[in-house]
Amino acid sequence: MGERKVLNKYYPPDLDNWKPPKLELPKDRQYVVRLMAPFTMRCVTCGNHVYKGKKFNARKETVLNEKYLGLPIFRFYIRCPVCLSEITFKTDPESTDYVAEHGAYRTFQAGNIAIKAAEQKQQEKEEEEANNPMLALENRTKESRREMDIIDVLEEIRDVNSQHEGVTFDQLME
Repeated sequence: MGERKVLNKYYPPDLDNWKPPKLELPKDRQYVVRLMAPFTMRCVTCGNHVYKGKKFNARKETVLNEKYLGLPIFRFYIRCPVCLSEITFKTDPESTDYVAEHGAYRTFQAGNIAIKAAEQKQQEKEEEEANNPMLALENRTKESRREMDIIDVLEEIRDVNSQHEGVTFDQLME
């Protein structure tokens, strides 16, 4: 009975030009994977909210002719739990996030909101300085004063370190 459970096959040494056939897989092959929704989205067809963390059986494929710094971009196909319409999204390695492609749209993007607010604040500050030369002068003097304070603190730290540098272990114990 043990001879039926052979996992390896014997190839005699005189068998020279026979090679096992290689399996040729297509480039656009799709795999079935289990994943969680990477972001909260809303279905375009029925308006159902699909929340971040909901588990799906998805099809995964490599997007042909799209790479970011040599990294492949993957596309995922899931189905809406209510209306069963197809939702697709793909990876975005540039921003380390995902992009909704078809069938749904993102409902909340906290990172983008914070970035836009910071950019708007910086732009307002630059416009205010451009319109008011006295404010620009005040900001430059504050910045130079802050830099001088930092330099003073660094010099004090260097002085303390140079004083401790000459102390040996025996002098410290006495």
